[in-house]
Amino acid sequence: MHGNAMIVKLSKARSIWFGLVMGVVIFGFSFWGIDFALGPGDKTLRLLLYIPACLFLFIYVVLWLSLLNLGYRADEKALTIIWGIRKIVIPWEAMENVVQVKGRSNLYSLLGVSWPGYMIGLYNAKGLGPVRMYGTNPWEGFLYIKSKLGFFGLTPSAEQMQPLLDYIAAHGQKEIESVDMDAMPREIRGQNMLEDGFYRTLFILNIVFLAGFAIYLAICFPGSGAPNFTILLLVLAIALFFFDISNAGRLYQFSDTGGYVLLLISVAVTGLFWILALSEITL
Repeated sequence: MHGNAMIVKLSKARSIWFGLVMGVVIFGFSFWGIDFALGPGDKTLRLLLYIPACLFLFIYVVLWLSLLNLGYRADEKALTIIWGIRKIVIPWEAMENVVQVKGRSNLYSLLGVSWPGYMIGLYNAKGLGPVRMYGTNPWEGFLYIKSKLGFFGLTPSAEQMQPLLDYIAAHGQKEIESVDMDAMPREIRGQNMLEDGFYRTLFILNIVFLAGFAIYLAICFPGSGAPNFTILLLVLAIALFFFDISNAGRLYQFSDTGGYVLLLISVAVTGLFWILALSEITL
């Protein structure tokens, strides 16, 4: 508490470190791989690859820096969501419903980004509705605020969830509703892809193929005499992997078969790139 205001903390350490390490590894390797694989005569192709890579790097840096300043503040007038340099002020009189969501929600991205411990953007929560997430880990519960400014999802730390609910009830004059997603019928909540064994198997298989391909190149490429362009195959495989997993989760909610197919395509293409690299290295 700061005077009559309440500063709400989030558990962000895991997401900050994961995002930093993942960003350095993925983007660092991608830029190095493009530069290493392409020669002086490949200026056009180099430019075509650098432009989207730089764009995604810029977006990623903005997302990561904004995570550092993610938090909430409640005072006598409003609840404020702070994300990066942006502040969303929700006056108490603009709030319509406040719902404490318990259990494992079925969330999928409409126009959002997430990694372990971080979720930002527009999502749909099956059984609840659309939600603009500004949080860390909503999978075991979050605060769903319906207001005239939009629907928001917040994830205060476990220690501060109840104090924040009490503060909202006192200052916003709102009755706190509660929804248990685990008790919600499956036909309403939908099938969570993380609970689908076959989907998880395909997802893990993608990671295994990608990691195996990277390890193979790390061991066999040096001194093999294979063209530098071989490294670009891994860069393209990584890009395809992230494209497919981001779209497979969204497609799965409308067609589980469509989600499976996207993941299978990613595995197949990575396998094809591996075979091409194998032929270049061994022949």
